[in-house]
Amino acid sequence: MSEAMMSNFIHNEIDKDLSEKKYDIVHTRFPPEPNGYIHLGHAKAIIINFTTAMKYGGQCNLRFDDTNPIKEDIEYENAIQEDIKWLGFDWEDRLYYASAYFQKLYDLAVRLIELGKAYVCDLSAEEMRDLRGDYNRVGEDSPYRNRSVEENLDLFSRMKNGEFPNGEKVLRAKIDMKHPKVLMRDPVMYRISHVSHHKTGDEWCIYPMYDFAHPLSDAIEGISHSLCSKEFEERRELYNWFVREVETFEHQPRQIEFARLNVTDTVMSKRLLLKLVEDKLVEGWDDPRMPTIRGMKRRGYTASAIRSFVENAGVSKSDSLLEFANLEHFVREDLKPTSQRVMAVLNPLKVVITNYPEGETEMLEMENNQDNPEMGTRMIPFGREIYVEREDFMEIPEKKYFRLFPGNEVRLKGAYFIKCNDFIKDDSGEVTEIHCTYDKETKSGSGFTGRKVKTTLHWVSKEHGVPCQIRLYDSIYKTEETEMVYNEKSMTILDNCIVEPCLNEAQPEEKFQFYRHGYFCRDNKSEELVFNLTVSIKAPYKKK
Repeated sequence: MSEAMMSNFIHNEIDKDLSEKKYDIVHTRFPPEPNGYIHLGHAKAIIINFTTAMKYGGQCNLRFDDTNPIKEDIEYENAIQEDIKWLGFDWEDRLYYASAYFQKLYDLAVRLIELGKAYVCDLSAEEMRDLRGDYNRVGEDSPYRNRSVEENLDLFSRMKNGEFPNGEKVLRAKIDMKHPKVLMRDPVMYRISHVSHHKTGDEWCIYPMYDFAHPLSDAIEGISHSLCSKEFEERRELYNWFVREVETFEHQPRQIEFARLNVTDTVMSKRLLLKLVEDKLVEGWDDPRMPTIRGMKRRGYTASAIRSFVENAGVSKSDSLLEFANLEHFVREDLKPTSQRVMAVLNPLKVVITNYPEGETEMLEMENNQDNPEMGTRMIPFGREIYVEREDFMEIPEKKYFRLFPGNEVRLKGAYFIKCNDFIKDDSGEVTEIHCTYDKETKSGSGFTGRKVKTTLHWVSKEHGVPCQIRLYDSIYKTEETEMVYNEKSMTILDNCIVEPCLNEAQPEEKFQFYRHGYFCRDNKSEELVFNLTVSIKAPYKKK
């Protein structure tokens, strides 16, 4: 755990609470709504809640705030649990559901009615919105605000029993229609929704609103500190009101807000991400371009790199914008010592080594990772015909171009020096084949020191190379002036790539470094051999 996670303003507040004996134990929770897949922004909340509980020897619950059956599904619930575990956190036996509290929440709503702090309202959503006013206009009381306790209890019971259609009535908290915060002007607590719930079935036809169910679920579970992102700051007063006014709980959870995770060229809005999926601009929620945990996993990001990125960003109340390059830095640092380094040619150009014996193949030994000798070596086949990158040849070289061109000599990685002699073009003028000669005395590892070359090229045997598809990725959104726009060039598919034969056995999500190109992993959904670009090779990011 980084220093930023071990000590921050949240922990300072918790230290103060503990010293004042406000709480006996630190008990946090991560409360997702099962209405989508979790993304990079959720990772911050997950890490803060779980690591805070770990620091104080406390507990962290996983609770699904499943109070809106229209948008929720067991698919999301299962995926969220899998993704949290993949990130490295476990709630053990502390898995809870707001839906399990439906009866308790109903009883607490009845209690507020009995205390004269809630009433049944017949206004339509549009009428309520109009009477609520705005920040420039105070609200007006609903004509149903002064119904008697007995009438409210009767109507609320009938709402529960399914006597009214959707939208005909709601239960509202009776707070203050002239309150400076519009949110506090008699907010809705329950709405009628004749929809089956994925947990409770058809047992209920009224469902609590998030602002009512969330704080009371925290209180029911004995949560000490409700740690959430800053957009919930304006709801803190309402959070406290519900817990306090039901007059049931001895200890009140304390809500503390932190700044959201904002990253350049990345959107972390469920609404915008859902639109990408619905408009079929991406393959799905696990598309490698998506900032979802599933998408990043499929792309080859590691859980430890994501945790390092979030932890290095620290915890504060002030908004900041993090560079996406910072995340890529941690991914590179994580993959560098653990990934096998192999050769892959993305845009193949055939090379014929004219003085190499026809029909002969030799096996060359190559290290799997020069920075990690414990990863051992492998044998790769070499023969008369190989592939190199098309960009590694120029008919007429530019200044400071030291790769293949007529008369120039280069080293083939792990093999020999070759010298370019001539080339062949097709009818369109495109080079289709280059002819070289090799010097058998220059074999790698032979100790040859007779002369030096300025460039080493990667290559793949034409006879033994394995064809595959490689997908290159860029940010799915790009910042243009003041708005984020969809990047139509966020994915490039290369269909004619050639890789070393050992990659034919690559397992889904297995990660490699392709020399000169970057880090790649085998796609976990494609039946064919497909590799996704995880991150390109660039100079290491330097921490400020």
